Amino acid sequence: MKHKKDILIIGCGALAHEVREIIKLNDWDNVRLQCLNADLHNTPKILPKKIKEAIDSNLNDYSKIFIAYADCGTGGLIDLILKDYDIERLDGAHCYEFYSGSSVFKELSEKEIGTFYLTDFLVKNFDRLVIDGLGIQKYPALKEEYFKNYKNVVYLAQKQDNVLESKARECADYLNLEFSALFTGLNNLENQLSKAMK
Repeated sequence: MKHKKDILIIGCGALAHEVREIIKLNDWDNVRLQCLNADLHNTPKILPKKIKEAIDSNLNDYSKIFIAYADCGTGGLIDLILKDYDIERLDGAHCYEFYSGSSVFKELSEKEIGTFYLTDFLVKNFDRLVIDGLGIQKYPALKEEYFKNYKNVVYLAQKQDNVLESKARECADYLNLEFSALFTGLNNLENQLSKAMK
């Protein structure tokens, strides 16, 4: 049941597990999570419209709404929408930045701009979101076209899991790219959500 004092987080489906875990760890009984389909990342022009629809349908039911998205390739369109509502979102250009932290992500980018990043969610859904989502299954030649300028894969791990790391390495092998892994945990995401819940 919704109460006006409750806080709503509208977030990406790719973050659902992690955000729910943070809500549970912090005993935020008054915080609700509504996730949009993670596949929207493949169509960033549609994403701001979907976020706006979610805000509009919940605006009168919650004391506060927070958006658990970064810019996510929308070129500032999410921020344009949020400005009209005075609603905040996660800092950063994308989840890779808010998982790793801005300074670490900057270092990684400066070290090798041609880096393809993986998160726990992307590793688990690599076939669906990358191979099928980008049409590589139907048109294998697209793999070379999409990834010709990439040099390596960096797996930003939210939890330490040997099975997931092994799968991430397989993803890098599939793309014929060098592989490295960095444990980020959830601290950066949790810190941003904690500030927003005040």
